[in-house]
Amino acid sequence: MNTLPSAEPRENWNWRMLALALPIILANLAQPLLSLVDTMVAGHLPDASYLGGVALGGVLFNFLFWSFSFLRMATTGLVSQAWGANDAALMRMHLFRALLIAAAGGWTIIVLQKPIIHIGLGFLGGSSAVFESASAYALARIWSAPAALGNFVLLGYLLGCQRVMISLALQVALNGINLAATLTLVFVFDWGVAGIGAGTALAEWAALVLGLLVVRPWGSRPQVVLRDLFDRLAFQRLIAVNRDIFLRSLFLLICFAWFARTGAAEGDVILAANAVLLNLHGIASYGLDGFAHATETLVGSVIGARRKQALARVIKAAFLWSGLVALLFSLSYALAGPSIIEALTNQEDVRAAAIAFLPYLVALPLVSVTGYMLDGIFIGAMRTRELRNSMFISTIVFLVAAYLLQQVWSNHGLWISMLFLMIARAATLGFNLKRIFQSL
Repeated sequence: MNTLPSAEPRENWNWRMLALALPIILANLAQPLLSLVDTMVAGHLPDASYLGGVALGGVLFNFLFWSFSFLRMATTGLVSQAWGANDAALMRMHLFRALLIAAAGGWTIIVLQKPIIHIGLGFLGGSSAVFESASAYALARIWSAPAALGNFVLLGYLLGCQRVMISLALQVALNGINLAATLTLVFVFDWGVAGIGAGTALAEWAALVLGLLVVRPWGSRPQVVLRDLFDRLAFQRLIAVNRDIFLRSLFLLICFAWFARTGAAEGDVILAANAVLLNLHGIASYGLDGFAHATETLVGSVIGARRKQALARVIKAAFLWSGLVALLFSLSYALAGPSIIEALTNQEDVRAAAIAFLPYLVALPLVSVTGYMLDGIFIGAMRTRELRNSMFISTIVFLVAAYLLQQVWSNHGLWISMLFLMIARAATLGFNLKRIFQSL
């Protein structure tokens, strides 16, 4: 009876948080670097419509692929709880079931690619030149769909069983291949924006193959039994969890799609400037997500082991370190933001517009960090209904604010609405935090 309480105080949760989060941050930063490479290459093509087209295409794929981000989140939460309970067979079951869903979703996207691209880009708006560039980019990149969704699953599995260095290595490989393929296809073979999309697609497929070779789930013991793999109750639970996280992600993506669409109505220059700033925010958000993902893993493992006191210590460590990192990002953008913007594009009007809206980028990490950490806590605890409801309320707040404020302050109002979105996320999830402790 005395073993568990005496062991808990000796665990250094600050160290465990950092040991998990720092490699995850580096791995996560690789993901927005895919978009950053695309933005950088397009930003040095001769017209703003190329950059605008890649920006809109990137929004389309963020919306499309991250609608399936539940595959990563649910896999991390389920695998981490199975890991905490020391159930290796269940961990592999979660992996195989998620891979089946990823394959079905990815190939469905490819089959429906023409209506998806036409309707999606039509909704996002932009000039005819931007639409043409975005279509060329999208038609090439969409072939990465099964691989991109499969990579979500592999990342979730690796995070759930705390194999973070492997996930880091895979993301480094992904970005190295993407950079080499994109530069070759655009500047050697002169494929233009289609080469940007194709380079990213090639990188996603290469990363999936490497990930499967590393994880090798088919070679584990005991072998997976097909009857257990397709267990009806297990799939019902998985579908319920994935449904809630899907809706949560969908509501968030609606906000970013609305941001891109209404920003495009301000003209190609504002569209391109917003794209540059959102890519930089993507770097900060993926950095903060490193702590959120580490929090998911640790929260899931201590809940799987039924350790209530350890849960409180994990949460304390998560907020401490993520807050410091958010402050670091804000200071970095405040001091080096103009120089970074100048490196990303050589178009003076886009540079000037991006610098004018830079203060919002500086504020976003500090405003959004609480919501990111609470996301990680609720995903690790598999409290997906609260996640869904929180994001629904936050989306309503954002859309109302964007509609009202943009009429008065144009693009400034749009950025202020984004700050409101992050505040609403933190407030609604924080209100429900006590339920996790009550469940233990």
